[in-house]
Parts: sequence; C-alpha cells; structure tokens
Amino acid sequence: MIRIENHGPLIVGTNYWELPEAHLGKFFVSLNSGAFRLLVPPIQEPALDDMKAAKECIVSRGPWPAQGLADAVEILFDDHTDNPFALHLAVPSFDRLPLDTDQGKEWILSAWTRPRRGKPHKALERPCWYRRVASVPYLKPKGP
Repeated sequence: MIRIENHGPLIVGTNYWELPEAHLGKFFVSLNSGAFRLLVPPIQEPALDDMKAAKECIVSRGPWPAQGLADAVEILFDDHTDNPFALHLAVPSFDRLPLDTDQGKEWILSAWTRPRRGKPHKALERPCWYRRVASVPYLKPKGP
C-alpha cells in the first residue's frame, strides 16, 4: 500500500519508490490541498523533459473505450504546440479523484521524483485544470 505524508500540497514522505509499482515504471497520482501530485518512477524520469515544456496541465476524466475502461484519466502537459505530452492512466493509479463540482477550478500539478537529501524531490509545478470529457484520449487544450 502506498503511504504518503503531506504538508498541504507538498509530499514530505512516501514509500512509493520502494514499492513494486515504482519498480515496474507505473506512475501514481495523489491529490491533496488542491494539487495533483504525480509520482514519477525512476525509469520514467526522462519524461520530465517533455513535462517541463508545459505551460499548464489539463486533467481530463472519462471512459477509455480503446482500453475497455469505463473510467480513466488523461493528464495533458500543454506546451501550446500541436503535439503535447500526455499520460493516460487507469483510475487505480490515483488515491482519489476530484468531484464533478471541481471542474473548471484551478489546481496545481506537481511532479515528484526519488528523494534528494532525504525528502521527495518536486521536479516541476504547473497550473492545472480539471474537467470531465466524453472519452479519453481527449488531447485538447483548456480553451477559453
């Protein structure tokens, strides 16, 4: 079981990087204090370069028919190009999900890597918005 110690939107401790999920390269997302906190497994750390190009992030939730999932999540790292980086995750990759009433509210998205100096390392932070969509992949910017 993934254990996370919080200080508001910050992660001050977790056992994630010691678990099989991290060793298998699986991302995990924890929500707390208006933040989506993306835990990045070591083998996926090179993807941070693509994530860092983003000006903002959009989290879209809906069915993922191609994978046979009734509920899934897309995290779009919108760099304002025609080919932004995105992650598509099944619901078990989250400790919880926002409510429908959270749509359109501004959140933050932070990405966290293995501990540096004994604490999880925040590798990036971007403004973020949450929405429900007809299906994922959606891959559309926030819009007006």
